Amino acid sequence: MKKIFIHFFVFSFIFLSCKFNNYETIEKNKRFRDDINTGNFIELNDGYTYYEIKNEDSIPTLVFVHGFSVPSYIWDTTFNSSVKLGFKSIKIDLYGRGFSSNPDTNYTDELFANQVLELLNKLNINNASFLGLSNGGRVISKIAYLKPEIVDKLIYVSSNSFMEYESVAEKSVSGKEINKFITNNYPIISKSQLKDFKNPEKFNYWADNYEDLLKYKGFAKALISTRKNHVNQDKENIFINNSKISYYTIWGDSDSVVVYNNFKEKLNKLMTKRNEFFISNSGHLPHMENIDEFENILFDRILKD
Repeated sequence: MKKIFIHFFVFSFIFLSCKFNNYETIEKNKRFRDDINTGNFIELNDGYTYYEIKNEDSIPTLVFVHGFSVPSYIWDTTFNSSVKLGFKSIKIDLYGRGFSSNPDTNYTDELFANQVLELLNKLNINNASFLGLSNGGRVISKIAYLKPEIVDKLIYVSSNSFMEYESVAEKSVSGKEINKFITNNYPIISKSQLKDFKNPEKFNYWADNYEDLLKYKGFAKALISTRKNHVNQDKENIFINNSKISYYTIWGDSDSVVVYNNFKEKLNKLMTKRNEFFISNSGHLPHMENIDEFENILFDRILKD
């Protein structure tokens, strides 16, 4: 019995060691970028940005901004539909996510907003509608605040930009914090992504896809820094509400990640001009769980206004 326990302990140690050795091993350098055979890279002020653009000669333009950790592929289904419908369609990996660089800086809403705005400037795009998923809602609010003249419509999907946040005094991220985050979270973080769905059994592949993100150097730091730099966006949201910008909110009816009732009262006070929609039988990612209903609202109602 003692030998069995020792063998089990040794096997477990080796397994976990191998698993941890696969975390954050890939440097997103020139060689890495050269090996990516999809999309485009462009060097911006804070690093290289990966993006995809389709129907370049079309108008109007839709810009898809992803959420907290999963990069632009989270928008694939809606993005592909927008392409088929003839929209100029752009999706982007924000800094610290996917194929884009991991700059050594604070990951703030302004950093991401300026990344998107700089890309659009390089592409000579001066007007677009923006879709912000979850934390991407914070980014599109900041875009509208910094450069309202570029915004046609703002479309918030399961957005956390209306929640209350306690400001963190120390914004920097230490090596100790990074190591602790990797040790405590990386072994379980991929499967935890399934909580985004009301019906996770339909998306078993989602956790496997997330495992690939854990291989990129700087991912943990980007996540920690982003969370540390979350602040209330009341100023931005009041500005939007008082502007001439049309804006819309879309929610999954069973979202357990961004819980609507927790900030409904605040939302009703700040964003009085919003047009609001709820997608049935869906959690935090309604554009993936109930595609038909979501796209009917997006393309046949919001974008036809």
